[in-house]
Amino acid sequence: MNELVEKMPFDNKEENIQKAAIALKAMGHPLRLKILCVLGNQEFPVMDIVDQVGTTQSNVSQHIDILREKGIILSRREGSKILCRVRDAELLDLMDAMQRTFCQIH
Repeated sequence: MNELVEKMPFDNKEENIQKAAIALKAMGHPLRLKILCVLGNQEFPVMDIVDQVGTTQSNVSQHIDILREKGIILSRREGSKILCRVRDAELLDLMDAMQRTFCQIH
């Protein structure tokens, strides 16, 4: 084993493992990943998300509902608009890594 590589302690708290598994499973759908790439660390109206991901409002809304049910995003109403954002800093860190890896335009 390489001496320069230190083993990081693994936090095996069941709640953390479950949270990670739920988040990764919810993010695993291509359209949901696309929605999350659009959101990043910003808040967007649903219709702006629809415009950027290139599918129907109904389809985007269904996937936003799944992400909301799984605790990945929050949404709020402002007038006639529904605004969405990623829920917490831990998820933003994960999204940052995912965006650097998967959402860059080459």
